[in-house]
Amino acid sequence: MKQTKLLFTLMAILVFGAKTIAQTSFTIDEAVDYALKNHNTIKNAQVGIQDAELQIKEIKYAGMPQINGQFSYTYNAIVPTQLIAAKTFNPQAAEGEVAKVKFGVPWGGQAGIGLNQLIFDATWLVGLRAADTYRQMANQDVEKSKLTVVENVRKAYYSVLVAEQRAILLDLNLERMDSMIFQTDQFFKQGFAEKIDVDRLTVQRNNFLTEKQKVQNLISFTYQLLKFQMSYPINSTIKLEEKLNVDDVKMLRGIRSEEVDIKNRIEYNQLETNRKLTMLNMERIQKGVFPSVSFSGSLGAGHSNIVFNPFQRWFGSSALTLGVRIPIYDSGVRKVQVERQRLNIIKLDNGLEILKESVKLENEQAMTNLKNGFEALDVQVRNMDLAAEILRVSKIKFQQGLGSSLEVINAESDLKQAQNNYFSALYDVLIAKVDIDKAQGKLLKN
Repeated sequence: MKQTKLLFTLMAILVFGAKTIAQTSFTIDEAVDYALKNHNTIKNAQVGIQDAELQIKEIKYAGMPQINGQFSYTYNAIVPTQLIAAKTFNPQAAEGEVAKVKFGVPWGGQAGIGLNQLIFDATWLVGLRAADTYRQMANQDVEKSKLTVVENVRKAYYSVLVAEQRAILLDLNLERMDSMIFQTDQFFKQGFAEKIDVDRLTVQRNNFLTEKQKVQNLISFTYQLLKFQMSYPINSTIKLEEKLNVDDVKMLRGIRSEEVDIKNRIEYNQLETNRKLTMLNMERIQKGVFPSVSFSGSLGAGHSNIVFNPFQRWFGSSALTLGVRIPIYDSGVRKVQVERQRLNIIKLDNGLEILKESVKLENEQAMTNLKNGFEALDVQVRNMDLAAEILRVSKIKFQQGLGSSLEVINAESDLKQAQNNYFSALYDVLIAKVDIDKAQGKLLKN
């Protein structure tokens, strides 16, 4: 029996313990999904949805019955004195004679309960109609946060891939350089090369080592940046499952320019929602001219006593009130408020037009960057091939005693520069693809 319990305990530990192990290896889509579930910016926006629901409830409850109780007990240390004509109490009093009379008693109290209920208020009804628009705005804020996170994660992921690919080629360059130094050193020992040739190649190798350290630092930084954009623990290890695939990059050439549907952009939807809210706010102000009707009722008791005794002399009271508030003259404040809302609507309409043009420009710019990136990529591929061939020929000439080590070093530098330019162009292509998806409203997969 004890062994069975122990077995179940171990199984439970394995099951629940596995859940606490964080994912460490990600494809680009998995990295995006992780960020969408864990990024604090999105969590804050989701809190905004809850806040919007509470605002809606606040508006609704403002029209519901409001019940309040009150109690007070007062000691009048000095009872107020009033002068009145003495003839009021004594007809025999002389003309002009006054009497001092104290109105009230030292001890008094009030206790009761009151009910207030809104019956009709046009501005409150407009607030109720705005509930769906409030929800829509909160949901759009969440979507906007998600789009920003997706864009940042994708760009950071590509940065890591490009940096790692640079490191791989740099390692190949170092291996080639080590082989060249070894051969040159052998030639030197046999009297077919000079010591300066070995030294020159060694200097070039040291430069490669410095470049490698810079790339390693870059890789480390891009990993940190990716983890930050994902809201992944900064001190935890993360691995990328994807590698740069030349065929996948070539497929991007098939992207064709297409007209952007502005309704796919969250910025457009947010402006539309703001316009709806502004229209509703203007309607709310305009309907402030209508009367509002409310009902109130109270039930209570009052207490008066010349001595302290809160348990005697309570007198009941009750009142039912139907109140009607009729706006008559507001000095023109409402007119000014309505006009300001009209101006806000004009600004929003102008903003929509500006957005339409800017989105078109953004899409064209991204397409142009993609085209330029591929043109630069093609040039740099040819340059790398040429630089590699020049290096090959320079090595042969040097080995045959027909060239100098300077030619080899210059050829290595040219190849390294061509490789750096290639990766720069490759990064531009990948980022342009992300920018195109953003411009066309396709970053977030539904």
